Amino acid sequence: MIFNPDGSKPIYVQIAEWIETEILNGHFENNQKVYSQYQLAEMFTINPATAAKGLNLLADDQILYKKRGLGMFVTENAKERIAQKRRNGTLKQLVEELVLEAERLDISETELMEMIKAARYKEESQ
Repeated sequence: MIFNPDGSKPIYVQIAEWIETEILNGHFENNQKVYSQYQLAEMFTINPATAAKGLNLLADDQILYKKRGLGMFVTENAKERIAQKRRNGTLKQLVEELVLEAERLDISETELMEMIKAARYKEESQ
């Protein structure tokens, strides 16, 4: 992932979303230690305080938990929490924007559903 420092999302949010994606993709399992703020800072050439803010955001959302003196670890139900959060937030917003754009372009529901199916099929075949 390449961070966009000029984007609308703060870098610490981008860090948190990147870690969430890593968890969803199975790169971090339950109770596994994640990168430290210093490792993240070095990996992405950012301030360690910014990285810490991203980690703390995930701790606040109960996706990570702290072990004093050891670092941050993935909670037992992190994948489910992330999926629920994204389903109710990001994905819902994207679908609403998609439907509005389809209406503006006078695309029928049937045509829109066919476009979605084609995109999903393309993703699954890769």
